[in-house]
Amino acid sequence: MQESTNIELLDVAAEAVSSQLCPRFPETPEQLDINLNFLTDLALKTLSTDANGTTSSVSERMKLGLVITDTVLQRLYRENLIEMKGSIAMHNHRYAMLERGWSRVSQLMSICSYVGPAPVTLELYTVMLVSQVRSRAPATREALEQTLSHLVLPDAVKRILGVVVSSGRSLFLSGPSGNGKTAMARALVNAVAEPLWIPYAIELDGQVIRVFDKHVHHTVEPKETDFDRRWVKIRPPLVVVGGELTIESLDLTATGSPRYYEAPFQLKANGGVLLVDDFGRQRCSARQLLNRWIIPLENRVDSLTLSTGKKLEIPFEQTIVFATNLTDADLVDEAFMRRMGYRLAVSRPSSETYTEIFQRTAADFGLTLDNALIKRLLERYKVEGRLPNACDPRDLILRAVDLCRFEKQEFRLTDETLGLAWVGYFGTPAA
Repeated sequence: MQESTNIELLDVAAEAVSSQLCPRFPETPEQLDINLNFLTDLALKTLSTDANGTTSSVSERMKLGLVITDTVLQRLYRENLIEMKGSIAMHNHRYAMLERGWSRVSQLMSICSYVGPAPVTLELYTVMLVSQVRSRAPATREALEQTLSHLVLPDAVKRILGVVVSSGRSLFLSGPSGNGKTAMARALVNAVAEPLWIPYAIELDGQVIRVFDKHVHHTVEPKETDFDRRWVKIRPPLVVVGGELTIESLDLTATGSPRYYEAPFQLKANGGVLLVDDFGRQRCSARQLLNRWIIPLENRVDSLTLSTGKKLEIPFEQTIVFATNLTDADLVDEAFMRRMGYRLAVSRPSSETYTEIFQRTAADFGLTLDNALIKRLLERYKVEGRLPNACDPRDLILRAVDLCRFEKQEFRLTDETLGLAWVGYFGTPAA
């Protein structure tokens, strides 16, 4: 097997399969990309943890067809690693472990303890991922408008966000906290309508990298019925990392148990958006982070290293959004900032924008609103020397609703309820 995958050379292959993006159902072992010895070992480990011990139950857990599963189990049977306890139907038998089988499982688990859906090869994953991302239709202005409908943004900002999601380039979002940076980043992924296929796991030289993460990848019901069950159809993913991010977490991590790899953040984000929130406050410097990603940002290829020292190339097909309330000068020099695809400075809302946000938020809660209340709030900002943020209307209304609920009174916005909400939010005494 090749040591790395040259993704540039895979563009031709990607175009060839772009019209056949559904992974086809393999009917025989010969139609699989995975080595039969690897599959046999995985089947033995799976059977050792299977309470039912049937071909169909092992097939379901490995996400393989009955014929392929029966083939590998029969091979184990001929090697006297398992015994056949009876036949349920064609290609569906009941099996039990033998002593030699348990001994073999112990050896296998010490090398790789992965038990689950059969993986696909890195080469197949790369071709499939690249072909899907590069052949899907660009996001439309209408789709972006819909995902941003809950935000009050200038048209210029919406246009920049549209270009970002269509191009797949990175975005540097800066500005004071509470003014929609994170919400904008989250809206980008929702503007990508087309779902994509990802594998449960990837195999390379007998090592397994688990890709599918139920906390990150949200499945959709496939319209197709005849597809390779080793793949799962998902919505474009959104992966959010914050202050917990370290340089080490961007590479493959091998642990004593379980003995397989968990895909790093950027691999799980392929086909979607990776949001680095509070950029500059990670457990590594901004310079270290950008040095780590400078090649992937330019070439759309990332390099990972196995515990054996072997390097592999994986696709870097995602939009990275760096969101921060620090200034450019606090983070990196201009040479690094030029690596960013786009930069967008998010400002605090004007009085007119603040009023519109307040009106929309009140309407969302089904509350009536006297605009004179908003004017008095804006005046209070000036008196106390505060600057309004876009998140303030929502937060103040939520606290006013909490107060009405506590005092068992009708939900409404008044000088009194908003005044107490102000105190609870900003911590200042009532005027």
